[in-house]
Amino acid sequence: MNRLLARLFVLLLALPAMAWAQNTPQLHLSRITLSAGMHLINAQVAATNEQRAIGLMFRKEMPTSEGMLFVFEQPSSQCFWMKNTLLPLTAAFVADDGTIVNLADMKPQTLQSHCSAKPVRYVLEMNQGWFAKRGIKAGSKLGGRPFEMRR
Repeated sequence: MNRLLARLFVLLLALPAMAWAQNTPQLHLSRITLSAGMHLINAQVAATNEQRAIGLMFRKEMPTSEGMLFVFEQPSSQCFWMKNTLLPLTAAFVADDGTIVNLADMKPQTLQSHCSAKPVRYVLEMNQGWFAKRGIKAGSKLGGRPFEMRR
């Protein structure tokens, strides 16, 4: 009985920390440099289910040339929404060879789904307008290690 009470006590102490961790942005993911033409992107890599589920939630700001690359195990239809995401973002749905299949502008804190036009393995989220300001659109190619390995 004492062991059960001790475990329950430890769990109760941990709950506030777990709740706090769920409402904070993930800022310490591994990073990779990608390119879009002459533009470099410093992208955090979200490669696990948990990392992808949190994504850019709770971020209040993001530097201009920074983004998040979501990496999935295999190409499939990918759909994103903006629950608990405070920044307006554009999602680029990207094929294995780095070709942008389609782009979707997404409004903060909405549940509207934005999906890839065909199965993809990668999704790159950037500040809304980043792609448009640089003339990057569907059909443009991204460069970087993930796309070189798949050509």
